[in-house]
Amino acid sequence: MNELSDRTTGLARVLGVGAIVGIAVVALHVRDPNVRGSWGFCPTALMGFDCPFCGGLRSVHHLSNVDLPAAASSNLLVVIGAPVVVGLWLWALLRASRGLRPLVLERVPPGAWWSLLAVLAVFAVVRNLPMGSWLAS
Repeated sequence: MNELSDRTTGLARVLGVGAIVGIAVVALHVRDPNVRGSWGFCPTALMGFDCPFCGGLRSVHHLSNVDLPAAASSNLLVVIGAPVVVGLWLWALLRASRGLRPLVLERVPPGAWWSLLAVLAVFAVVRNLPMGSWLAS
């Protein structure tokens, strides 16, 4: 009985995360972040530069409309990262459905975190350079 309740709990957690993300995507689909001020204002944009996440809401909105060029134009990292996140979620769902241990972020090698941080930093710098203006949000 304990194995069944563990499996059910694991599935509920993974499906709950999927539902929350799904609701957020629907909200971004319905309420267009391209409309100025519709989701508030980004502090870094108010300071005049693009952080690695600037344009992320617009990118998700465009992805929900299956407009890949506009999504990539808003934030290329979101377009690249979305399939990775969906794949990890599906993997977590498969593991939970089999009653296996959940994915644990503490088990991710430190080098992977440092690599991700480096990619975000380089992306932030390049998108704010004149030559990287095609990456700007």
